Amino acid sequence: MAHKLFIRDVTLRDGQQSSFATRMSQQQIDRVLSFYKNVGFYAMEVWGGAVPDTIMRYLNENPWERLEKIKAVVGKSTKLTALCRGRDLFGYNPYPDVVVKSLCRNTIESGIDIMRIFDAMNDIDNMKSAIKYTDRYGGMVDCAVCYSIDPHHSALERIEAALHGHPLHKPVFTNDYFLSKAQQMEHITADIITLEDANGLITPRKTAELVRLFKKELKAPIDFHTRCTAGYGLASMLSAIVNGVDIVDTNIWYFAGGYSAPAIELIYVFCKKMGIELDIDMEAIACINSELLKIRKELKGYDTSKELPNPFDPLTDKLPTEIDRFFNDAIDAARKDKEEDLLIFCHAIEEYFNFPSPDEIVQKSQIPASMFNQIVAQLKQQGHPELLEKTMMLIPRIRMDAGLPPLVTPVNRVIASQAVSSALCEMNGQPIYSKLVYPFVSLVRGEYGKTPLPIDPEFRLQITGDREEHFYDASDYEMEENPFIEELGILVAENEKEVLLLELFPMVARNFLTKRKKDKFRDNMPLT
Repeated sequence: MAHKLFIRDVTLRDGQQSSFATRMSQQQIDRVLSFYKNVGFYAMEVWGGAVPDTIMRYLNENPWERLEKIKAVVGKSTKLTALCRGRDLFGYNPYPDVVVKSLCRNTIESGIDIMRIFDAMNDIDNMKSAIKYTDRYGGMVDCAVCYSIDPHHSALERIEAALHGHPLHKPVFTNDYFLSKAQQMEHITADIITLEDANGLITPRKTAELVRLFKKELKAPIDFHTRCTAGYGLASMLSAIVNGVDIVDTNIWYFAGGYSAPAIELIYVFCKKMGIELDIDMEAIACINSELLKIRKELKGYDTSKELPNPFDPLTDKLPTEIDRFFNDAIDAARKDKEEDLLIFCHAIEEYFNFPSPDEIVQKSQIPASMFNQIVAQLKQQGHPELLEKTMMLIPRIRMDAGLPPLVTPVNRVIASQAVSSALCEMNGQPIYSKLVYPFVSLVRGEYGKTPLPIDPEFRLQITGDREEHFYDASDYEMEENPFIEELGILVAENEKEVLLLELFPMVARNFLTKRKKDKFRDNMPLT
């Protein structure tokens, strides 16, 4: 019986967020929706992540209206997916159950079928509320295990640590670690388990090991998500496919590669050669892609790669013999676990089609591109761009001191900010923790959740003034103020969905909702 592979298209959320700063407007999305209805994707990721915040902030659009409009066109032809940061929901801070419950219910009622739930710390407790309420209101629960790697330490660093009586830790992010997290998620009530590699750092060999392990030990379907940032994306996705993964996340051609997921068109070629059933309409995808090319040109000011991939339609374009052979050789290398050969052939394929080259900074530093960009921007703002190398060198130590959290949003932002502050302290001849950023204090205190490694109580005392962990406590949580717009005689948030926007994004939503209501009032004023 042929292996059937399901596709989750992430073009309209993760793809545009990764490559175009989430600047796709509703009008641009509307231009492709009628074609999406005919493709046959298992799912489409269209909401969550940075979408609700960004489209209010920069596009003056209502996030709820975006979701409802997509649902109205796509209907039941494909499942709609949202990305949820566990207890942080779509924001960057934890919320009490009353907010989580309301958000999950309204999201599902507005059209979401699958909620992909993750936690930056891989702390299952931080995911439980979102899991419970997604399940309660009829949504499918997709639990994501965030992939991370241990810091790389040079031979000199290891020797110095051993000589000073502080040998470096044993590896934490092992196969057993990820399997244990996945098993806990499945035990709660996961309909899907996603191996989530948001930073594009998982290698083909590690992908093969984890997919085989997950398929052997778990009953839930396995989804694989990665990006091409560091040059592993296409090879790792092929490795996942040949090892029996159930679902993969892809983008459509002109939104694929680089900082985004691999292209569905390349996966289609691989699957056709391996006799794997996809059951998707590539003609409809070609129609979407034609429109995406125009949209990409409209978004050129936000384009992270600047160069377009060469045009390609796998239904009509014949590959040169040598390139066609690269696909066959890549499949053979993936089946034989020959990682080096697999990467060579996949890079050759991507180079032929003019997809972006691997980001060597991400590959070597093993930190997310967004985190690196944040560090560069903050150092420039502080007037000390020359401290970049020092800041990067401090990250492993700061991360270790803080319990080795995965470098996933929002924790990667916290580590980046503290690393910049510590580099500035060191420049001024001060101890590196002389100036603390508040989120780092919260992280060490325990408010972001349980860290993979226990934090030294003496370090916690130094940073927070208390040796004991203090996890997030919602007992004294206060809802955001709902201001009154005097000139209109109404509240800023007039219904539950608007209250949720105000709760998750206080300043952005307040400005957005106030402006929208004032504009509506002016539009309805009678002419004099």
